[in-house]
Amino acid sequence: MHSRILLAEDEPITRMDISEILTCSGYEVVGASDGLEAVELCRVNRPDLVIMDIKMPNLDGIQASKIIMKEKLADAVVMLTAYSGKEFVDEVKEIGVIGYVVKPIDERTLIPQIEIAISKSKEIKAVMDEAANAKQRAENVRTIHRAKEMLMDKYSIKENDAYKRMRKLSMDRHCTILQTSRNLIERYGGKVD
Repeated sequence: MHSRILLAEDEPITRMDISEILTCSGYEVVGASDGLEAVELCRVNRPDLVIMDIKMPNLDGIQASKIIMKEKLADAVVMLTAYSGKEFVDEVKEIGVIGYVVKPIDERTLIPQIEIAISKSKEIKAVMDEAANAKQRAENVRTIHRAKEMLMDKYSIKENDAYKRMRKLSMDRHCTILQTSRNLIERYGGKVD
């Protein structure tokens, strides 16, 4: 399945032209005519990529992109603009967009930019997911270790014996050691991290 792209562009003809380029290249395209509509459509559609014009009514592309990035409503945002001034580039770099395309647009330049942006956003997402998983694993290890320490203190036993006790409790109750650890911490008045 090809990627879903939200295209936010207030000029109907430009929006139609870009949408046609993207659709002909196999992308699923949802169009928005201003930044406010783009944010709302991102909340509903969760696109892989947003192509966002900078100058739009109601909510400009920079403000809309800030909301989209903060709320993680799309994997990536590429800014689309007729302005190539350094002040715009500096401003959009700060909000974490992944690309900057200057109008006029043609298929030969747009599609490679989109492919690279989607590829990079997937790499970034994979790294962020792995970091979140590593953090969760570390929290789980801390919880198990804490429960072990509580058993060691309560029964004056060694670490290995505490772990064996936790394993037996887990098997007897048909639950994971992590769940057993949480239960022990709650039972003995501790707080699960």
